[in-house]
Amino acid sequence: MMETVDIAVVGAGPYGLAVAAHLKAAGKEARTFGRPLHFWATQTPEAMVLRSPYRGSDIGSRPALSLDDYANASGLPISTPIPVERFIEYGQWFQERAVPDLDTRDVEGVEKTDDGFRVTVEGETYAARRVVVAAGVGTFASKPKMFDGFEGELVSHTLDHHKLSGFAGKRVTVIGGGQSALESGALLHEQGADVDVVARAQEVRWLSEGSWKHTTWPVNRLLYAPPDVGPAFVSQIVARPDAYRRMSRSLQDRLAVRSVRPAGAGWLRPRLRDVPIRTGLETVHVERDGDRVQLQFNDASEQTVDHVMLGTGYRVDLSRYGFLAPKLVRAITCVNGYPRLADGFETSVPGLHIVGAPAAWSFGPLMRFVAGSGFAARELTRRLS
Repeated sequence: MMETVDIAVVGAGPYGLAVAAHLKAAGKEARTFGRPLHFWATQTPEAMVLRSPYRGSDIGSRPALSLDDYANASGLPISTPIPVERFIEYGQWFQERAVPDLDTRDVEGVEKTDDGFRVTVEGETYAARRVVVAAGVGTFASKPKMFDGFEGELVSHTLDHHKLSGFAGKRVTVIGGGQSALESGALLHEQGADVDVVARAQEVRWLSEGSWKHTTWPVNRLLYAPPDVGPAFVSQIVARPDAYRRMSRSLQDRLAVRSVRPAGAGWLRPRLRDVPIRTGLETVHVERDGDRVQLQFNDASEQTVDHVMLGTGYRVDLSRYGFLAPKLVRAITCVNGYPRLADGFETSVPGLHIVGAPAAWSFGPLMRFVAGSGFAARELTRRLS
């Protein structure tokens, strides 16, 4: 006979841990599956730092479980921008205190049944009344189709690497103009690679957190909400997903585009001083040249490199969550790959909830950042209560 759980939470990143902590605090029976901050610990480069500001990096907004609480408990202050290693340690500290009964096995399958869901975990099956998917963006890496068929030794995505030391002495081109591409360029240069960055945009956008609008009180508090997602004023709307949802769809779409345009944090600029950044270029052809890669661009220029690293972001597509049964995915109403979510982050399949980046179409750009984990956990818990 299958073991029954009331709520199964799939994923133990910031959103999964936040949801589990809030459900537990509300007295709800939930079982959370996954390894704590596994994506962060295995698919983000060592020495990376968070673009999110300190005030926007608390997991779940739970009392006594903030970054400040962790810093005080560890006895070590946290520098800004936040090193990814310290954030991972914070997430593990959060998990040990808020979700001590975490089941670290991986979920292999979720299927709909007549009275709920069947959840398969490494060969063992559970019956769940509700399922909360908090599986992150690891499977959503976006790669231009022209690079299909090139194995990892020649072409990879920025999320494919935890250690970059193996690129020392190699010629590498990074494609993209956002934070992941620009920071990868800086990290590769610091590891001894001969690297350049190629961006499609006509110029690189830099987020200047040192401007007077960010640093002058009370102007900064009026223009920018603590998560600091989006430009002045827009930041205040994005930080309030309930208000965002009440706006027209056309306005939501415009705000979303303005809030997540490719850009690099201002503090990266000095680290890229010796890294060539070429803008206004698109790759029009790619082919293998022995054990190297030849790139051709829209300005008729060419270059041959040892490796191409794609900082081309993520594209949400629920069908790429391999653990969701195809029949279940087909039953979920989606818009361009994003699930259309109702109150409590519930999909069109009753009892199935999805949080994190896939919720951005319904609840706004805040869901793409750690800062959104508190709202998501509170809203979902409120709905289930």
